[in-house]
Amino acid sequence: MDENLQGVKVMVIDDSKTIRRTAETLLKKVGCEVITATDGFDALAKIADTKPSIIFVDIMMPRLDGYQTCALIKNNSEFKSTPVVMLSSKDGIFDKAKGRIVGSDRYLTKPFSKEELLGTIRALVVKNVA
Repeated sequence: MDENLQGVKVMVIDDSKTIRRTAETLLKKVGCEVITATDGFDALAKIADTKPSIIFVDIMMPRLDGYQTCALIKNNSEFKSTPVVMLSSKDGIFDKAKGRIVGSDRYLTKPFSKEELLGTIRALVVKNVA
């Protein structure tokens, strides 16, 4: 357990069941509350109800991709200050730049490590708590 991460609400949006399950397992072990979504539409329906502290979103998803999902979250006044972290299997400068344009706060390349995931939450969420 990590007392700094205890009760932090984390949303993981990814069409890959493996990524969702991996992230959920890691995060629950340290005491986070985890909300998962399979795509952008699913996520947008859940965000208002759950009010996550941080959102991890995969870039490549059907229907509504990560960039569109991030832009929609950041354009909503209630959630524009919520950190959004892009997840991608591509480590390209173009992808990172595009993520910045739509308002993402960070960019993680998959497969990400437990340290990267938790470090990102500590950097973007816990600093607001402390």
